Amino acid sequence: MVALLTSPAGFPMAPSVEEWEAFSPAERAAVAAALPGEVTDAEMTLPEGDRHFKAKTRALGTLRSYFTRQRRRIYLAAELPTYYPAEPRFAPDLFAVLDVDDVDRDKWVVSAEGKGLDWVLEVHVGGDRKKDAERNVARYARLGIPEYFLYDRARNQLAAYRLASPDARTYTPIVPNHGLYESRVLGLEVQVDTDRLRFYAGTALLLESDELIARLQAMSDDAQRRREEETQLREEETRLREEAEQRREEETRLREEETRLRERADRGREEAEQEVARLRAELERLKR
Repeated sequence: MVALLTSPAGFPMAPSVEEWEAFSPAERAAVAAALPGEVTDAEMTLPEGDRHFKAKTRALGTLRSYFTRQRRRIYLAAELPTYYPAEPRFAPDLFAVLDVDDVDRDKWVVSAEGKGLDWVLEVHVGGDRKKDAERNVARYARLGIPEYFLYDRARNQLAAYRLASPDARTYTPIVPNHGLYESRVLGLEVQVDTDRLRFYAGTALLLESDELIARLQAMSDDAQRRREEETQLREEETRLREEAEQRREEETRLREEETRLRERADRGREEAEQEVARLRAELERLKR
């Protein structure tokens, strides 16, 4: 069994690139399996309340829904323990890795997965702001993470950084265009709108999960209303057809009754004429 490395603080750490390459496939699998799928309170920011939780989960839900509809291979995770070679583990609020399968994972081990993170979002509400705004800016650039977005939820401000080239190890700030920060990794633009992050594909706003559900519910309600209206129209058409049929049947009955009465009148007139003729004949006979 290969012994796990530990960070200076005494926490498990992934082996270096050189050590990983020296392992056999079985040893690599054993090391990846042995790395814990959780981090301790001492290694991460303590829970920061609803504003932190909602900002993170809304962004995750929005991106997951969008990329699912796009059928794009991308892995999205929140607070997943992440192991870079010979680096202290960490758990970003939200990250994305392109062109990998979206399967359930307990951790992201860069050496085992074959690639590092492509995009990271950290949400800051309280506590040590330098961790997200300074130390993570330097650390994520040094690890080669192409883009890092920092949402300061307490101030409702967004900052974004990008590596100018794959070999760069310091970030270049992303300059917003009318408040929109371009993420070339995601192919989207990001903006702070009132009290939340908003993502845009071109000019199209990506709806959050609750908004998408509400829109789908409204569409369903509208479709149901149209179905009910169509049903009412069909029922009204059926009623009108039945009434028209009843009128036609009544008209036919009245015509038949009129014909019957006319025929009866004609027979009565003929019988009366015959009786008059008989009486006249009888009168003539008596006169003789």
